[in-house]
Amino acid sequence: MNKINRIYIGYPPFESDRGVALLSQNRQFQWFKSPTYIYPVVPATAATMIKNAGYNVDFIDAIARNMTTKEWYEYLDSNTPDLLFFEVKTPVIYKAWKIVDDLKARYKNMIVVIAGDHITAMPDETMNNCKVDYLLTGGDYDFLLLNLIEYLNGKTQLEKGIYYRENNNIKNTGFFELRHDLKSLPFIDRDLTEWKRYAYDNGNFKCIPGTYIMAGRDCWHHRCTFCSWTGIYTNFRARTAENVVNEVEFLYNKYNIKEIMDDTGCFPVKKWLNDFCNLMIDKKLNKKVNIDCNMRFGACNEEEYRLMKKAGFRFLLFGLESASQNTLDRLVKGNKVEEILPSCKAASDAGLSPHITVMLGYPWETEEDIEKTYELTKKLLLKGYAKTMQATIIIPYPGTELFNQCKRENWLTTENWEDYDMRKAIMKTDVGEEKIKCWIQKLYNLSFTPQFLMHKVLSIRDLDDIKYYLRAFKKVSKGHLKDFE
Repeated sequence: MNKINRIYIGYPPFESDRGVALLSQNRQFQWFKSPTYIYPVVPATAATMIKNAGYNVDFIDAIARNMTTKEWYEYLDSNTPDLLFFEVKTPVIYKAWKIVDDLKARYKNMIVVIAGDHITAMPDETMNNCKVDYLLTGGDYDFLLLNLIEYLNGKTQLEKGIYYRENNNIKNTGFFELRHDLKSLPFIDRDLTEWKRYAYDNGNFKCIPGTYIMAGRDCWHHRCTFCSWTGIYTNFRARTAENVVNEVEFLYNKYNIKEIMDDTGCFPVKKWLNDFCNLMIDKKLNKKVNIDCNMRFGACNEEEYRLMKKAGFRFLLFGLESASQNTLDRLVKGNKVEEILPSCKAASDAGLSPHITVMLGYPWETEEDIEKTYELTKKLLLKGYAKTMQATIIIPYPGTELFNQCKRENWLTTENWEDYDMRKAIMKTDVGEEKIKCWIQKLYNLSFTPQFLMHKVLSIRDLDDIKYYLRAFKKVSKGHLKDFE
């Protein structure tokens, strides 16, 4: 008999008048007025692995369920687990500490475990500020959580990357190691992890129901100084193309999934991509499922984009970030400004739907730099090369090289972690926060120009297109335009 048997995995309610916490599966954090619930791949994988190991698992995402704090505690009162696990990010770390202490006060025997990029960057801070029992550092916390549970049941030794307490002292098992074989991962139990809660209210999906997978962890470029996941994924690993295609087939056959977002930091390219595309075509999955992914400008040529389209790819998310070469170089993006437009155009010409992300508020950025970024974004959108866009304020998260640089250069305006939610300029800038917000609003307003709207009208091919554009319009008009207020 396992003494630790009932396991809770999910997210607690992070209630705020700022909106809904966009926490799961996100490298950045925002409060959204118009919520988007993204399927949490690694926590869902953890739940599946632990269930498969013979444990009793509850997967309860209180955010996606719209549970209040009162409702959440009522659930725990009647379904008290032996161990409770959740993931956290920088802007809600103070809330997480309070939740942990409330849990420890209310359920004396419950073991509380948390993970995430902020935890990995600053583990001692959390150990010192709340009564959490264990921290799991690094990105393979699905493997580590199962390891911890097996350890607590006397079945194994702790792996590296785990923080714990011993005689009122903080201890750890050493720096985490990402040596786990991703090919050994089971296909996620989507029923256990309530996949339908994330399948419809997601502005990126044209066809629904949709879901998320990860072919790799996390990005083969792995050098962008602002990315919070560079700290939890210190090396790149990928499953085999065949293994991922088999999962796509499984999701279509069992759940009738119509669209899949692969949230690997950047989708594998070259031979891996070629193999994946050809397998999708051979199995005729290209006619059944849309594939979306993260991509880098210049990573694929025109022929590869055409193959991706043939294989069922639809939506490609590109991090444009800036039209200033100085900024791209400082961020170690590995891109040239002059390759952005032709690469985006090539993807669009192949029939794909590029989505671009833009960030403003760099300490070295001038208003001239911002204007360059605006003009390039405008050209991409109004010519129809980019189909959609997201603009945000750059945030230097703890654990990133950008944060370390901010500390060295005295660029930070605050280390109040609640302010790291993309609503404020966290770094000192000559442009000023209000002007930055005005430029962001100006970028979003491009979505309402006659030329942009005409491209949308002319691109309509079916009812799914109409529904998709209506959902996107709702997100921008009722959500993104208010997210910086």
